[in-house]
Amino acid sequence: QVQLVESGGGLVQAGGSLRLSCVVSGNIVSINTVNWNRLVLGKQRELVATISSDGTTSYADSVKCRFTISRDDAKNTVYLQMNSLKPEDTAVYYCNADKIYFTEGSNMRVAVDFWGQGTQVSVSS
Repeated sequence: QVQLVESGGGLVQAGGSLRLSCVVSGNIVSINTVNWNRLVLGKQRELVATISSDGTTSYADSVKCRFTISRDDAKNTVYLQMNSLKPEDTAVYYCNADKIYFTEGSNMRVAVDFWGQGTQVSVSS
């Protein structure tokens, strides 16, 4: 089985920083593209940042130059470093992986569009 768990959220003042982690556990072989998304109740989910398996990154305009996505494949972990936080960054942040290849016994499996449970980020003004 595969698990994807986000952590690192919390309450921070405007201008502060947080680092979110997205840890994938299980008998992992490889992880393709990983995305950080955020959701504010009553609004559409926003794709915040993306990192592909070769390390190519992309960001929403709203977070460019403030957020940095990175990955440590040895730890099956993707990070989101968030600096210069603003109240409008307040949301539940979710990590999702496009494809996770893992083994189950002698079989190779793939989990597609796999999501975590989210972590709350609150930024006070």
